[in-house]
Amino acid sequence: MSRVARFQEYLKTGFTAEAVSAARCRAHAARAEREDLPNLAAAWLELAAEKDRLAIRQLEAAGQVREGSIAVADALAEDRFENDVLYPKMMREVEGDPAAVFEAVVEAQKEHIARLSELRTALQAAAGDI
Repeated sequence: MSRVARFQEYLKTGFTAEAVSAARCRAHAARAEREDLPNLAAAWLELAAEKDRLAIRQLEAAGQVREGSIAVADALAEDRFENDVLYPKMMREVEGDPAAVFEAVVEAQKEHIARLSELRTALQAAAGDI
């Protein structure tokens, strides 16, 4: 038997499915906007928001939505892992456009890491909300 309870595995799977589907809806909305189809874009964005709500509900049920400073520390650790381990490994194993996409992600993530670090510092200095 898995060390993770089955319901936790199911919540993680459900969260991932809804989060990916929501991102895909936003991508379709972006394309619809580029194609000057604002009503279609709006419909995609509405569906994405609904899928986000379902994903959040499952994440909360799994106990993965934590208190402010813990959430920031978790997000910072995740982004650092992605930038230091995950994306570099993938970049070494692919060439061309996929590698360029991963390189662009790493560059964007550097800004995310900086923002999360600033947020962590602000939370540590604050006696409540920042």
